[in-house]
Amino acid sequence: MAVVEYATIFSNVLRELYAQDSKSYDLFQSNLDLQLFNGKYIKVPTLSVSGYKDHTRGSSFNAGSFTQNYETKSLDHDRDIEFIVDPMDVDESNLTASVANIQKRFDTTQAIPELDAYTFSKIYTEFVRVGGTVSTTALTAANVLSTLDADMQAMEDAGVPLDRVILYCTSAVKKLIKESSEVTRMLSAADGNGIDRRFKTIDDIQKIVTVPSSRFKTAFNFSNGFTPATTAKQINYILIDPEAQVSRNKYSYIKVFTPGHDSRTADNYLYQNRRYNGTFAIDELMGTGCKINADA
Repeated sequence: MAVVEYATIFSNVLRELYAQDSKSYDLFQSNLDLQLFNGKYIKVPTLSVSGYKDHTRGSSFNAGSFTQNYETKSLDHDRDIEFIVDPMDVDESNLTASVANIQKRFDTTQAIPELDAYTFSKIYTEFVRVGGTVSTTALTAANVLSTLDADMQAMEDAGVPLDRVILYCTSAVKKLIKESSEVTRMLSAADGNGIDRRFKTIDDIQKIVTVPSSRFKTAFNFSNGFTPATTAKQINYILIDPEAQVSRNKYSYIKVFTPGHDSRTADNYLYQNRRYNGTFAIDELMGTGCKINADA
């Protein structure tokens, strides 16, 4: 049901909101060769082969074996909403309740944050499902880099290309890294530009993305928008090779009907929005291509 505050001070400019851009964008750009079939499924091919055996001179070759299969994954996050906007509400709110404003505010406060919340919590769920061990080491300025080092070493030992890995972390973890006693830094403000403590890479990790903590939980309730589940824990960081997972937006529908175009809404504007997406692990890669630290 619409709730409209009639305008008494004639400003129709909505204040811009902070930091609502998508943080999970890169995860939707990997494994683009994997295509959907039958509407919502993706089949991920797997292939394992046996190794060498000792060769006996003058004899035939040893027989090897291989196993080829498919992992079938399905999209599971199908969402929609519609808003009915009375033309008089648009006029009497001095355009604040216009369809354009509703769409923009919906994207910035609901659609984009929810996509991140779903994607990161699903990465956590998939990591646990394939047998990954979530680190619950309490991070401090004294141990944050050594904890990351141990995770990066394990990934590198497993053959994961670290220059492809992304570090997603909260602002609290980013602050700990800045304060770490394990970092040697030289600061200078002599050039008049002030002190710059920013860091864009950590060793071979070429991309670091700071995620708002409200979108970085282990589980969410999506019954009405998105809220942390009662069992949710805070995720502190995710180190992940995007190729170890697949995230897809299968369908996106945004439509505005002007008055008289929908018999249900008579002379009202009608705004409709639907998105169908999913995130899932490449099972044979996720166990080694992802590391997660979360609260105990």
